[in-house]
Amino acid sequence: MLAQELIRIKRDGGALDAAQFDAFVHGLVDHSWSEGQAAAMAMAMFINGLSSAETVELTRAMTRSGQVLDWAADRFGGPVLDKHSTGGVGDKVSLMLAPIMAACGAVVPMISGRALGHTGGTLDKFDSIPGYRTTPDIAQLRQALHSAGCAIIGQTPELAPADRRLYAIRDVTATVESIPLITASILSKKLAAGLHGLVMDVKCGNGAFAVTPEMALALAQSLVAVANGAGLPTRALVTDMNQVLGHACGNALEVLEAVAFLRGERRSPRLLQVTRLLCAELLQIGALADDEASALKRVDEALDDGSALEHFARMVAALGGPADFCECAGRHLAAAPVQRAVPAPHAGWIVAKATRDIGLAVIELGGGRRRAADPIDHRVGFAEMVSIGQRVERGDPLAAVHAAHADSADAATRRLQACIHIGDVPPAPLPVLIARVAEPFTRTHP
Repeated sequence: MLAQELIRIKRDGGALDAAQFDAFVHGLVDHSWSEGQAAAMAMAMFINGLSSAETVELTRAMTRSGQVLDWAADRFGGPVLDKHSTGGVGDKVSLMLAPIMAACGAVVPMISGRALGHTGGTLDKFDSIPGYRTTPDIAQLRQALHSAGCAIIGQTPELAPADRRLYAIRDVTATVESIPLITASILSKKLAAGLHGLVMDVKCGNGAFAVTPEMALALAQSLVAVANGAGLPTRALVTDMNQVLGHACGNALEVLEAVAFLRGERRSPRLLQVTRLLCAELLQIGALADDEASALKRVDEALDDGSALEHFARMVAALGGPADFCECAGRHLAAAPVQRAVPAPHAGWIVAKATRDIGLAVIELGGGRRRAADPIDHRVGFAEMVSIGQRVERGDPLAAVHAAHADSADAATRRLQACIHIGDVPPAPLPVLIARVAEPFTRTHP
């Protein structure tokens, strides 16, 4: 099938069938579709949308574009479970959730992505750890799962290769915020990973792709419907992304925060709540807990007794990172040469944040990509971020900027000051959990 004819059909608002989606996906994988043609199709799908049936067919085609894993022969003794977030600023939940779930008896082969648009990427965070292999082969993945119970990696060459190429194209062609494309991208990787259960964290707010609750709910419903329809038991939580999640945004800085979280040294209340709720949903999906109360108790025990930290350390070592990483993460992670406080321009209450712009400020520092091939400076970003509802006096630090150069630190300081709004009265508290989305499913064991 001619690429230009398929593009024309979608450009004019027509629907593609299964064979036509197969042709598109095949063209992505064997590069018979050029960058321009793939970008044109992404834009046509973004503008004209995809029906529910088209979304299912695109998801299936992308899943079949590579290997689909089967874990039966591994006899793990626990369900194979995973979590995925639609992306936010400072969203490091995966770094804690995977080892928590492993400590609770699950096996977590977490296929993650890189930065997309203004949001940070889980793989970019792990790339800041010396030696950590984010793209192991399947044999290495299996070995890591047997030794650590979890492995946070990228798409191997064998898994959903069509999505890898389309993902990079969407990042640089302003075609990210599409419910059908997001659904197909996420679920093609998850279906290829051979999961028994999945929980989705759909972010909502000015730092998310889904800015409004209506869009977030529509995305959550799309993900749950398509996943359950494909035989993968899935629930979704819609959670707030109107401020940076946690204290830091920036790759190495978020890894440091995650390690401190697992060590019990410092846990942002909102980050802790999101992590606990997602873990609890996943434990129930995997039949590792009967109800939310017992699930939350298991999560707290895994954090408090150090077993989650131990599984994280095993994962890092199994995938090539330092064996003593959790003991001295600050020594292993590169630090930015310029670090300075961002002063509050006047006194008052933190009433709002332009969270998306904070994510863009990290990119301007070098912590994200303008083009798919751009390198990332893993050292840069913001730490010690103030939270909405916090009181500051004039000159108090709003955050600490970590930058490669003094000039970029100056620019980031001005930009962050413009992103954080200070008012005369304290704001109403923002709820962390906005909605739950679930459909009937049968809980499964491996």
